[in-house]
Amino acid sequence: MLDLRLIRERPHFVDQALARRGIDPLSHQVLELDERRRATQTALQELQRRRNEVSKSIGMARRAGEDAQSLMDEVAAIKDRAVALDGEERSLGRAIDEVLAGVPNLPAADVPDGSDETGNVELRRIGTPPAIAAPKAHDDLGSALALMDTATASRLSGARFTVLRGALARLERALGQFMLDLQTTEHLYTEVSPPLMVRDDAMFGTGQLPKFADQLFRTDTGHWLIPTAEVPLTNLVGGQIIDTEVLPLRLTALTPCFRSEAGAAGKDTRGMIRQHQFWKVELVSVTTPEQSAEEHERMTVCAEAVLCRLGLPFRTVVLCTGDLGFAATKTYDIEVWLPGQGTYREISSCSNCGDFQARRMQARCRPRGTKETQFVHTLNGSGLAVGRCLIAVMENYQQPDGSIVVPEPLRAYMDGLERIDPHA
Repeated sequence: MLDLRLIRERPHFVDQALARRGIDPLSHQVLELDERRRATQTALQELQRRRNEVSKSIGMARRAGEDAQSLMDEVAAIKDRAVALDGEERSLGRAIDEVLAGVPNLPAADVPDGSDETGNVELRRIGTPPAIAAPKAHDDLGSALALMDTATASRLSGARFTVLRGALARLERALGQFMLDLQTTEHLYTEVSPPLMVRDDAMFGTGQLPKFADQLFRTDTGHWLIPTAEVPLTNLVGGQIIDTEVLPLRLTALTPCFRSEAGAAGKDTRGMIRQHQFWKVELVSVTTPEQSAEEHERMTVCAEAVLCRLGLPFRTVVLCTGDLGFAATKTYDIEVWLPGQGTYREISSCSNCGDFQARRMQARCRPRGTKETQFVHTLNGSGLAVGRCLIAVMENYQQPDGSIVVPEPLRAYMDGLERIDPHA
C-alpha cells in the first residue's frame, strides 16, 4: 500500500510514477478525502475541548447552587455530535483505505517504461539452445511415453489439470527436492512448511486481495487456497517488529499452488504450461530498506542457479512498467528455453516489493536498543516453478527415439535413473 504521507508531501511525484504504469492520477481524490478526514478530526478535538470546559462549568454551577441544566443539555448535544463526527471520520478513513488498496506499487526509477511485455529489456542469456531436429512439445512427449495423461485429469477435475505417472511423476518430485536442497544448503534459505489455506488478511497483506479475488480459489470456510507460498511466508512477519540485526530473513518452501487462471481463458490450454494446481519452490526475503536492492540481485542469482545446474538455457529480463506485477517496484523474469515452442517462457519472477506489502501487513524493523521503527522491505521469487521446469527438462533433453535423458544432478533423486523411456 502506498504511503499516505508521500501522497501528501509529493502528490505530483506519485501521479507521475503511476502514470508510468498507465494509472490515472489519484492524488487529488485521496487528498480531498484526507482533507475532509483531518477536518473531521480537528472538529472532534474541538468538541472534546468544549466538552471539558462545559463539564468543568457544570461542576462549578452545582457547587454554587446554580441551575446547570442548560450546560448539561450542551454536553448531551456535544456527545451526539461527537458520535456523528466519529462515524464520519471512520467512514472517510475506510474510503481512503479502499482507494489505496487498489493502487499498485510505484515502479523503481530504473524500471524501463513500456506498455506491455514487448517493453521488457533482456539483461543476459545463459546457455545455448540445443540443436534438435523437429523438437516435440512436452505434452506430445509425455503422451508418447504413456506417463502424462490430460484426458483422465480432465475427467477427474476438468481443464488445466494433469496426471503424471511413473518416472515423470518421480522426475517432478525430484525437481522439487533438488531445488529445495539447493536453496537451503547452498543459498542458506530456511525451509518452512506453511499452511496452504489462509485468511483474508494474509491475502490482503501480500496484495492478492481485493484486486485479484477472481484469480483465486476460496473454500466454503472462508479460507483461500494459496496461489503461491509467498503469501504465508511473507505474512510470517505480519504485525511484527523485528530486530534489524537478524535481517535479512531468507525463507523457502515447496508447496502446491492454486490459481483459477480467470484471466487466461483460451491461453496455454495444452499440456502443463498453465495449470490450476502446480508445485513451486518459493523464495522470500525480509530486509531493511538499505539491503533490499542487493538482496534482489542475490535472489535472482539463486533462482538462476537451478537452471544453470540443470543445463537449461535461459534468459533474464527486467520487466517494464506495463508488465510489472501489482505489488512489485521492480521485477526480474527468468525465462527458460522451450524447444517445443521455439521460444523462452517465464519460469521465475523475482520481485522487490519495497515497503508496499509491509505497510499492508504492518511489518516493521528496529535496531536493537532503539525506539524508532521503519517498515521492512519484502522480496519474493520462484526458485523455481516445478511444473515448468519439468517441461523444460523434457523438451531440452528429448532424444530422437522419444526418450528423455535425466539431467545428472537429478539422478541421485531417481535411484540412478539416467533415461526415461516408454518402459520407465
